[in-house]
Amino acid sequence: MKHPNSNLINIKAILSITLLSVVLQLKAQDEQVKNLAQFLFPEFAKSVVKMKAGKDIILMLNYNIVTEKMVFLQKGQVYDMLNQQNVDTIIMNSCRFIPAEKFFYEVLLEGPVNLYVQHKGKLEEPGKPVGYGGTSQVASSTYLTRIALDGNANNIFNMKLPDEFNVKAEDIFWISFNNNKNSFINERQFLKIFPGKESDIRKYIKQNHLKFENQEDVVKITRFSYSLGK
Repeated sequence: MKHPNSNLINIKAILSITLLSVVLQLKAQDEQVKNLAQFLFPEFAKSVVKMKAGKDIILMLNYNIVTEKMVFLQKGQVYDMLNQQNVDTIIMNSCRFIPAEKFFYEVLLEGPVNLYVQHKGKLEEPGKPVGYGGTSQVASSTYLTRIALDGNANNIFNMKLPDEFNVKAEDIFWISFNNNKNSFINERQFLKIFPGKESDIRKYIKQNHLKFENQEDVVKITRFSYSLGK
């Protein structure tokens, strides 16, 4: 005679297996979007999107430095954020982002002088031998000719890249004060923004061992340089 609880036991077993499968599937999907070279952060983060209309939206976000798109994770899939002109501010990993025309700035400093960084990345394929010990660099555009996904090229760059491809960060800093806005990527370009102050700025950089590759150092240099004009 069949035990009356056997059906219940079977149902529980089936449910357990099903739930385990779902958990494993979600975990696998989550692992697929971790530590991807084209994303600013190693993992998607629970973020607050403050809309200009006054509404806050909670999303799992990251930033694609190759496409310069804010992207969100939903049901294991990565999507580009659209209509960014409706966004006022995004808080992600304790960092603040504001929309520009076609990308997002990260806000590093605000006040009488504002400092932002435009996170950019260039997709590169490692050099291949071409004879006589030389190498040739394959343009990133060739990647688009190899893969087609849903007819949307941007979707390609939200996936795991082939192992032979690298992403080189090429951030651009933006500084604005007195109704002027300038971009720079190195010390030489920065000094041009503060004519007549070059000697003092160079001395400050040298004495404090500051580097333009370090965002915190760039903030310090910016504050000091702006103070010279007061």
